Amino acid sequence: MNDTLTNDTAGDDTAGNDAVDQILGQWARARPDVDCSAMGVAGRISRASRLLEKGIKEYFGGHDLEPWEFDVLATLFRSNPDHRLCMSDLATAAMVSSAALTNRVDRLVVKGLVHREVSPSNRRMVLITLTGEGQAVVDALLAGHVANEERLLAGLTDEDRERLSGLLCKLLTSLGDVGSC
Repeated sequence: MNDTLTNDTAGDDTAGNDAVDQILGQWARARPDVDCSAMGVAGRISRASRLLEKGIKEYFGGHDLEPWEFDVLATLFRSNPDHRLCMSDLATAAMVSSAALTNRVDRLVVKGLVHREVSPSNRRMVLITLTGEGQAVVDALLAGHVANEERLLAGLTDEDRERLSGLLCKLLTSLGDVGSC
């Protein structure tokens, strides 16, 4: 492998060397016998994730909210007309463990953004419902959140975004994520 990473953006004036190119160059010098190109993909996904999370956290922090709080609220908001899910369905949708979700729901109950109740039809099932205040938070922040994500992705054309989205969907599916592309 060369010191520079060859990719299909080589003719693109907006493409440049990033921190991952530097790391790959170091590995190419230290261990030229090992193809570290997979590290380039995984490293870029990881770094992009952290940078996107930072930008999203900054947006929600300006509204005294954590990204995970909005995620739980938005999941309930979009899930069904009742804005209600049982804990297990909410944990699956939010991609967190039941224990983590219990802690998150506890915090959201204290803030008055969700309500917790035992299901009247199954006493072993706990239902989480978005309160009116929780609905208002989602309504107030959704457009700004989407605009912030647009800002974070401004370096990509619409075509780039569509292609990247398809590739990431393919990767997630190959890693066992549910759904299909």
